[in-house]
Amino acid sequence: MSCMSETDVIVLGCGPAGMTAALAAHEAGAAVALIERFDRIGGTGAVSGGVIWVADNPRQRAAGLEDSRENALAYFRSLDHGDLVDETLEAFVDAGPEALAFLEEAGALKVALLEGYPDYYLDRPGAKPDGGRALDHDLFALGKLGEWADWITAIEEPKPMMLRETPLGGGSGVVPPEELQRRMANNERGFGQAMIGRLLKACLDRGIEPILNVETRRLLRDGDGRVTGIEGSRDGEPFQLAARSGVIIATGGFEWDEDKRQTFLRGPMDAPASPPTARGEGLALAMESGAKLGNMTQGWWAPTLVIPDNPWPNGQQRAAPVLIERTVPHSLMVNRKGQRFCNEAANYSSLAGAFHQFDPQTYDYPNLPAWLIFDENYAERYPIGPRLPGQPMPDWVTRADTLEQLAGTIGVPPEELAKTVGRFNDHADAGHDPDFERGTRVYDHFYGDRSREGAAVTLGKVERGPFYAVEIRMGLLGTNGGARTDGKARILGHDGAPIAGLYGAGNAIACPTGGIYAGAGGTLGPALTFGYIAGRSAARANI
Repeated sequence: MSCMSETDVIVLGCGPAGMTAALAAHEAGAAVALIERFDRIGGTGAVSGGVIWVADNPRQRAAGLEDSRENALAYFRSLDHGDLVDETLEAFVDAGPEALAFLEEAGALKVALLEGYPDYYLDRPGAKPDGGRALDHDLFALGKLGEWADWITAIEEPKPMMLRETPLGGGSGVVPPEELQRRMANNERGFGQAMIGRLLKACLDRGIEPILNVETRRLLRDGDGRVTGIEGSRDGEPFQLAARSGVIIATGGFEWDEDKRQTFLRGPMDAPASPPTARGEGLALAMESGAKLGNMTQGWWAPTLVIPDNPWPNGQQRAAPVLIERTVPHSLMVNRKGQRFCNEAANYSSLAGAFHQFDPQTYDYPNLPAWLIFDENYAERYPIGPRLPGQPMPDWVTRADTLEQLAGTIGVPPEELAKTVGRFNDHADAGHDPDFERGTRVYDHFYGDRSREGAAVTLGKVERGPFYAVEIRMGLLGTNGGARTDGKARILGHDGAPIAGLYGAGNAIACPTGGIYAGAGGTLGPALTFGYIAGRSAARANI
């Protein structure tokens, strides 16, 4: 891979937004350089479920499911708490279907409906209770990438299933052994790995080879202040590249940079589910260029579970979102007082509000630490992190013969935990949770045990010893604040005017949906769409 001295468009970041931007710029006639700071491709997208949320998308239309621009805008605006900007929100809603159609036609995506996957706030106008806006990926054979497959983030952890086949996507989780064997032999992957694989293949087919291990230290500018390239190093050697049309920042969030996290994020957050490459380097470049910032206190929040025996390759802790575990029967969450504090089955992004609750009397966050409590009925039937039903319980799961012993081990009041579990069991018997309404919403049922009916899909007594506990941390899938853009993905300066030659997409910018996680795929939908917009805008800057 030789370094060019000049190109039309430079894209910083080789994740979903960056590769989409590169493809869009290329198809608009620009020469493109795709630059990556690290030695891995895909970023957070590679370890994600890969779900894409776009209203009125091509798969919806093909299935005859009704949706509209008006429905989508009404839905978002009903959830707005002052962080939406009309121009960027409307740009996402309007260009989302076009971006997906472009990527499918380019061979960069092959998606299908996640049937029945509802939006997250079904009491709001424009929401879709029967789904249609969330899209899953078909399998992709990584052998098509040749040696490039080895450079995808977390490639050593195969996911040979489509999300819609698993309990996470509403499936049974069972693939016939001979079919699973065929997939493994062919190195076929689903989830975010399929998304990254197809995007990368589409780039390579067009001669866009990622340039890895480039640390961009500053943006180059001409006498008029226009961004004209980048300067930094590659493998310890000086690296400089000029851009005739523009530079696109698509480097992901800042959750792994302790200083930026402490400066910007609201509330505690110590267990991100993203790879430790999300360090806000693109944010620093934008700030140095005088970018206006937005949405900086927000993140794609999610309760997470730290897996102590599976760190990232650099030794940093790895965490995973907790979805099924807190939704299926025979489990509940308690705080340090041994009390429930939320509807455990609620959508993960909204649950941050419960974890971030602040008590001015004690000047503390009463719901941290939190604990997932479950019993032997749960252990026999359901997973906990990477541990599947029937497998031995890992050492990082606390176990005790009685609830009182369990409480003593995890440091919560034994009498209070017993009282909480007793009350929860009464609600499970009655089939209704008057305290937090668990099981009353369509979303509550999606990750539950669908072999049951009614509220029993998620409500089940915690009564059979031994009993178990794992700590639930406050984490996120990524930050979603950064440089403000306009509807053409141009990064704005403090005066509100575009910074000439500078564009942004993905978690590196202030998300066009603000802090609203509309439904599954609520981060990748805007990321791909603004990658598409940024690529086209940058390519046409000098036309």
